[in-house]
Amino acid sequence: MLAKALRKWPYLIIAALLALLILAPFDWFLGQYRTLMIFIGLSTMVTVGLCLLLGYTGQVSLGQAAFYGLGAYFSAVLSKNYYINPWLAMLIAAMATVTFAYVIGYPIFRLRGNYLAMATLGIGIIMWILFRQLSQFTGGPDGMTGIPFLSIGGFAFESSFRRYFLVWGFCLAVLLISQNIVNSRTGRALRAIHGSEAAAESIGINVAQFKVKIFVLSAVFASLAGSLFVHHLRFVSPQPFDFFASVKLVVMAVIGGLASVWGAIFGAGATRILSDELLLRFGEWDVVIYGAILMLVMIFMPEGLFVKLKDIVGQVRSRFERRGAES
Repeated sequence: MLAKALRKWPYLIIAALLALLILAPFDWFLGQYRTLMIFIGLSTMVTVGLCLLLGYTGQVSLGQAAFYGLGAYFSAVLSKNYYINPWLAMLIAAMATVTFAYVIGYPIFRLRGNYLAMATLGIGIIMWILFRQLSQFTGGPDGMTGIPFLSIGGFAFESSFRRYFLVWGFCLAVLLISQNIVNSRTGRALRAIHGSEAAAESIGINVAQFKVKIFVLSAVFASLAGSLFVHHLRFVSPQPFDFFASVKLVVMAVIGGLASVWGAIFGAGATRILSDELLLRFGEWDVVIYGAILMLVMIFMPEGLFVKLKDIVGQVRSRFERRGAES
């Protein structure tokens, strides 16, 4: 009986996760951690795009925070300074991010390995500098306040309870879209590119086009998360989009599992809990601790938490099946 249940463990985990997400915002369950859960949802959206890019396509990106920041600042500036409807501002932010990612995608993906990593790192640093220097639009290092809430008609997402369901609604949509991509012909093409670009080209896969498309998609996910981020906090500053933010996103992807869409939740959750609840007391030493965690995960769990959990459940299931066969 237990062995049969273990065969369906992915569905059981997803069902348990959905139950947790539904119950989490209620004060009698995990209401005091509602804000933490919102940030986990936002981080998951960005991490999923990074998993598609890093884990499935094999392309390094150390500048994902730049697209996160683009979505945030476009939404903030358009909705506050130009009084554009926040939903329309989100759409414009996503379109601007798509255009930017597409324009830089083709020249960047001519590079490989360390050169590609350095190029994406450079983009992230440049964008962070622009967020600080264009103070007439962005507010500079001090940031911007008074960003309006999202609303539908007369229903405004003014409470964290409402924003929780809004963020996780977007997050689950991103997860499902990504899972469908992974299971489609596109997903198989991405895995082929990861395995060998030369081999992928030999069977008719347009490698450059696929790499740019997945880069643009990951940028869109980050942009949407950035827009939701500013309309949740009603404040934005350059600090959440610096180089360390990009490193944290990579850590999230690695901890959850680079080649796992649903592992993004585990990685984002573990990293957010560490940074927001446990590592605050260590001050600037948190960077060192993040590095140590990343090193340990790469040594002992190179495929991430989600895949490790899958392996453990598979081993337990095999033992129960052997005992059943012997009896």
